[in-house]
Amino acid sequence: MPFFAYKGRNARGELMQGVLEGADSGAVADQLFGTGVTPIEISLTTRKSAGGADDSLWQRLTRKRVTSLDVQLFSRQIYTLLKSGVPIMRGLAGLQESATNKSFARVLQDLRESLDAGRELSAAMRRHPECFNAFYLAMVRVGEMTGRLEEVFLRLFDHIEFDRDMRARVKTALRYPSFVIIAMIVAMAVVNIWVIPQFQNMFKTLHAELPFMTRMLIGTSEFTKSQWPWFATLALAAFVGFRKWTATVNGRLRWDRTKLRLPIAGKIVHKATMARFARSFALSIRSGVPIVQALSVVAQTSDNAYLSMRIEQMREGVERGESILRTATNADVFTPVVLQMIGVGEESGSLDDLMDEIAMMYEREVDYELKTLSSQIEPILIVFLGVMVLVLALGIFLPIWDVGAAALRH
Repeated sequence: MPFFAYKGRNARGELMQGVLEGADSGAVADQLFGTGVTPIEISLTTRKSAGGADDSLWQRLTRKRVTSLDVQLFSRQIYTLLKSGVPIMRGLAGLQESATNKSFARVLQDLRESLDAGRELSAAMRRHPECFNAFYLAMVRVGEMTGRLEEVFLRLFDHIEFDRDMRARVKTALRYPSFVIIAMIVAMAVVNIWVIPQFQNMFKTLHAELPFMTRMLIGTSEFTKSQWPWFATLALAAFVGFRKWTATVNGRLRWDRTKLRLPIAGKIVHKATMARFARSFALSIRSGVPIVQALSVVAQTSDNAYLSMRIEQMREGVERGESILRTATNADVFTPVVLQMIGVGEESGSLDDLMDEIAMMYEREVDYELKTLSSQIEPILIVFLGVMVLVLALGIFLPIWDVGAAALRH
């Protein structure tokens, strides 16, 4: 069907414009009247979405991205509107008008146009994978099928809030050690490039044999100054190569598996990912999604490829008729306590409640690990700093002490 650009006024007299798909201008006018918009002008157009083709290159480059917070607030607002009995088309129109993020306002406008064209809400959202992930789409689809769309949106709001809070706490905990490590690297570069050469000039005037530690520091400094272009090129090549390697299926799988084995951060990543899995799985089951489909959707939304593969193996086991407890045991990613809770939940028919308990347990463990992260990393940083200061002190001050001692003897 052709597309028509329209201009109209809503009930408050505000100007509304966009693009709708329809058999003819009359059908588009009927769609507008149905959403409370009085059309002023309707004309045939070749654009498939409003506001995107006419934007300048600068506007497209500087356009604010849609964040998870935008989707979270949308979920809560659309739940409130649907629960109050507001038709979804009118609700989307109101949310579009009040949206502070213009990019998300465009998404809402496209959702309205897609619904006007006869698409389902989940199908309309599927056109925007940058905003709505596979789990979100699956849950909306279940809400449409069961007639509990407003309830699904409320649960999605809670789910996104939990996910954002978990990620924010991990980033906050890693901020301090990351800053210290970067500061140490910068300090080592400054010492090698500017500080040691100044002492080297002074040591040359002593005409004495320098200690091994001093010679090592001078050699390292000269090598760094002469070979820094190669260092920079090698670092850039390593970074680009690593990004390309992790972009492959096998590379990402190996890297995500390695992340889980890191000494301190690995257990935090593992527990945080499993907390999100348990929360998502519980939400899917409680919303009426079949277990096999729920495992498949949750596996797709996992941000760790290795754990996602393990969850997929659980799904395949359930498809073969195995129990969830057996497949979870074979996955080898759950602790014995969690496996026991899964078994109890499966036997009692309250797996969703038990998965919520598992999510809360993992969340408490992650919270404890994050609170003690600084105390775990600080000894390592202190030892490293101590070794670096000791090497610098011995390398720089030993020749000065030797000269001073020789001068006192004479």
